[in-house]
Amino acid sequence: MGGIEDAERPLKRVKIPLGDLDKSLDNSSSTKPVFGSLGDSMARPLYSQGDGERIGSKGVIKKHEFVKIITRALYSLGYDRTGDLLQEESGIQLHPSAVSLFMQQVLDGKWDESLATLQTMGLDDESVAKSASFLILEQKFVELLKEGKIMDALRTLRTEIVPLSVNMGRVHELAASIISPSQTVVLGISSQDNSVANSRSRFLEKLQQLLPPAVMIPERRLENLVEQALDMQRFNCVFHNTLDSELSLLSDHQCGRNQIPSQTLQLLNTHEDEVWFLQFSHKGKYLASSSKDRSVIIWEVKDSGQVVSKHKLTGHQKPVLTVSWSPDDYQLLTCGQEEVIRRWDVNSGECLFVYERHGVGLISCGWFPDGKGIVSGMTDKSICLWDLDGKELECWKGQRTVNISDMAITDDGKRIISICKETAILLLDREAKFERLIEEEQVITSFSLSRDNKFLLVNLINQEIHLWSIEDDVKVVSKYKGHTRTRFVIRSCFGGFEQAFIASGSEDSQVYIWHRGTGELLSALPGHSGAVNCVSWHPRNPHMLASASDDRTIRIWGLDDLKCVATHSNGTVHHSNGKF
Repeated sequence: MGGIEDAERPLKRVKIPLGDLDKSLDNSSSTKPVFGSLGDSMARPLYSQGDGERIGSKGVIKKHEFVKIITRALYSLGYDRTGDLLQEESGIQLHPSAVSLFMQQVLDGKWDESLATLQTMGLDDESVAKSASFLILEQKFVELLKEGKIMDALRTLRTEIVPLSVNMGRVHELAASIISPSQTVVLGISSQDNSVANSRSRFLEKLQQLLPPAVMIPERRLENLVEQALDMQRFNCVFHNTLDSELSLLSDHQCGRNQIPSQTLQLLNTHEDEVWFLQFSHKGKYLASSSKDRSVIIWEVKDSGQVVSKHKLTGHQKPVLTVSWSPDDYQLLTCGQEEVIRRWDVNSGECLFVYERHGVGLISCGWFPDGKGIVSGMTDKSICLWDLDGKELECWKGQRTVNISDMAITDDGKRIISICKETAILLLDREAKFERLIEEEQVITSFSLSRDNKFLLVNLINQEIHLWSIEDDVKVVSKYKGHTRTRFVIRSCFGGFEQAFIASGSEDSQVYIWHRGTGELLSALPGHSGAVNCVSWHPRNPHMLASASDDRTIRIWGLDDLKCVATHSNGTVHHSNGKF
């Protein structure tokens, strides 16, 4: 790729009058709550505070809790008889009789009875008891309103809900729903699901989230614990690069180094000069590569994993710096070196439009999320927004970009990101008209935006890669070292399962892979015979990685149990016992 001196920048969301109702609500606030003081009427706790017998090799698991969550899981899975049998055999009841009675009363819509039972359940925290009472009365109100019993609903609101003095904002929403039918959507009354049983089941789950776990065992508690254990195993697995569907409960999870792409599966050597850039399409069906030979090649990724040439795009008069896929992957932008941007139809290979401005070169390109506009960096240091027909819609002039072909737009279309000076990246908020800078001490050579739009991977001239968080607290969160960069623009990328890895090219002809979280260098992949300028990790296959090199080739990397395939310039494919 084009060389530079170390001191230089590298290239590249019956009606009642409202007044009368509000007045009645205010007057009713002095009415004595129908339940009296919940705190005063609280029964003594039903639950033993003793730890009881413990199980497990470390003695930290309380047996009665363990049995309860298993019983809860059995009922959740529909194994009611087995759940009953476990309670009988163990002598450990899932819930005390008062709690079981309360749950059934809720499911039966016996609201007054459930309120009375609630006071016998041993809730020490009066605020929790009042909040639970509020939710029960709210559900009662909603069902009365749904049944068209307007006066009964109003009576419940005035004499039962308001005296609780809980969540008065919600109380006013309930009041508004009586006056304005359109407000019933806020209460969920207009839900397509008209099943009372389903509504009450969901309501019971909501109550469970409010009440202490010792009173009512949370739904799916066992599943949550198991998921936490799997998450921890995955987090502790440095080489984790497999889909969640491959995790098993039958053994501890541990990926080996062989889950990282490390074997050349295909060698693509159709370009006639240095390959400067490549990028997989959003869905991973295609790969596009650009070269110093002034061409772009669109490659198709077959279901088997084989990569084959689809179109060779020509028309640029200068080397092609970068490419950018449209949001739907149907079109491709290609940007020549301080030249023009061309828009191509991926299916036919036809050039649809050429974007240019007299006397000014275009050096970077990107798509807006709706696919109806493109953005470009210019040699006059401005950033311009165009519609698809080449009409300039917006332009931000001044020091907005430099002569480096990296630009990104967040998925919501609100922020444009570009290198605005040698040691700074501009975060331009189009809606808020606000600019923010990411500043480095060293010259920035390239950057890459993470899939979730929360992080930037910044390559520096001093052979370091910095991972920046670009949300509220903008800061460096990790650094990666080991690769070589002395003269050229070297690009890196996020990749692997949940983008848990960082990959980068290097001037020593190798591809480097780090663990994103720890910064540990996991692998250096030899194979190229020239500087590796760019890497791209397949967005859906965590085991596929592509690299572009000055040696005029593209390497497709995969797991080391597959063999190499070479695609030659004449279009023939040579298989070396590879299975696709």
